[in-house]
Amino acid sequence: MNNFYDAIIVGGGPAGLSAAIYLARAKFSVLVIEKEKIGGQITITSEVVNYPGVFKTSGQELTDNMKKQAQSFGAEFMIANVKQVKLENDIKEIICDKGTFKSVGVILATGSHPRKLGFTGEKEYQGRGVAYCATCDGEFFSGKDIFVIGGGFAAAEEAVFLTKYGRKVTIIVREDDFTCAKGVAQKAKDHPNIDIHYNTEIVEASGDVSLKKAIFKNNKTNETWTYETDDTFGIFVFAGYEPATALFKDQVKLNETNNLVVDQNQKTNLDGVYGAGDVCVKELRQVVTAVSDGATSATALEKYIPKIISKHGLKTKKQTAHVEETSVENSDGFISEEIKQQLTQIFSKLERNLVIKCSLDNSTFSDEIKLFIEEFSSLSDRISYQLLEGEPAMDFYDEDDNYLNVSFHAVPGGHEFNSFIIAIYNTAGPKQPLDKELIDTINNINNKIDIKVLVSLSCTMCPDVVMATQRIASQNKNITASMYDLAHYPKLKEQYNVMSVPCMIINDKDVYFGKKDINEIIDIIK
Repeated sequence: MNNFYDAIIVGGGPAGLSAAIYLARAKFSVLVIEKEKIGGQITITSEVVNYPGVFKTSGQELTDNMKKQAQSFGAEFMIANVKQVKLENDIKEIICDKGTFKSVGVILATGSHPRKLGFTGEKEYQGRGVAYCATCDGEFFSGKDIFVIGGGFAAAEEAVFLTKYGRKVTIIVREDDFTCAKGVAQKAKDHPNIDIHYNTEIVEASGDVSLKKAIFKNNKTNETWTYETDDTFGIFVFAGYEPATALFKDQVKLNETNNLVVDQNQKTNLDGVYGAGDVCVKELRQVVTAVSDGATSATALEKYIPKIISKHGLKTKKQTAHVEETSVENSDGFISEEIKQQLTQIFSKLERNLVIKCSLDNSTFSDEIKLFIEEFSSLSDRISYQLLEGEPAMDFYDEDDNYLNVSFHAVPGGHEFNSFIIAIYNTAGPKQPLDKELIDTINNINNKIDIKVLVSLSCTMCPDVVMATQRIASQNKNITASMYDLAHYPKLKEQYNVMSVPCMIINDKDVYFGKKDINEIIDIIK
């Protein structure tokens, strides 16, 4: 396999996707490496109304179309964890858990992640009242009071979104006014179910098992005030983002806030290395500026790449024809005809038979599972099912009746349809590739470990945890991994005081909240 590309783009958000479109259209071989989900942070935004030429769309739909456009020109995509980058020589190296890839040019479009404020109780109550994603966790606060911390675009927009769930939403703004566009702020200001406190900061969050109390301070008068309830409530933090620059901080120039320093052409201090999107120093962090960065950096690389190829007489990978990708998402009903066609490519790679044992009771939930598995199992001769009595679940077995350590307590819809397909690939197919060191680490875990992952089907972060835990379970017989749709398991929500997803429970005792990759999960359980 030729792993030497004209350009490698690290990061698959709008900036990386835009760069891929421009470079691939210019006939350069391009590889986009993304560690989590193509599309980046914007995919959790349900409504995008300020992207020029697109009257109204979702972040997911917008970036899905960007990816398809890049693929149509020949760009390649890979989900992988980048472990190390070597950027200082003419030939760059990107070392990840799927191998080492080389290129002439690199675009760093790694984006950013939500910034935590560090107030007392923030860490202790994450997942039990303190949250960072309105789309993922808003429903947990239906009928409860919600506080939104922040005065920027995300705070104003998500506060309006959270009024769908909360009894009342209060925005805590540190400044004299919002720092985002007036039009966005005005929607929050005019909303009848939103109160706003300016010049105010959160000092402390506290409670017992769940959040019960918060203390706030006016930063002009130094007066404090307290919100307290016998029930619980939500604190959603939207305080900006931390740039994801740890991977290359010792090789490229960063500013005092660890953002990537670039020139007018998006070039870093290193030749052949460019930055794009929220990772860079910039005033406005929006999709429209991210795609502009991507286009600018790609256009600059178009001039740089041929010079280095000629200088060293290099032969990079030839641009390949576009092949329709096999990523899958559910649609109306259970499985659309389009998805069925895509699944045939995955099912053709299965190496052994899979028996899905469906435990059912008299609930509507069980009826849905039964209808789903009847339709799904008809798509491949390798997949069959058995109906049993019991708590609703789909357990994976091989044809010799050996449990394969993977279970779904859900009808796999929304974002979790992908998880279900990947689970089949990992139990009946060749498995997702991992590097040898990681496989050895998993195999050396000798303790019996049961992992429950509690999810919401609307959560964009949950599938990463589900797929990672089930990949581990498919590798080691001592480990079991089950996914639970919390919509059908309110008792689990109450038992573990879950106010945020994904929630990972180890051996029915230790509880962990938030998105985690396979390395982080292994560190927890080994």
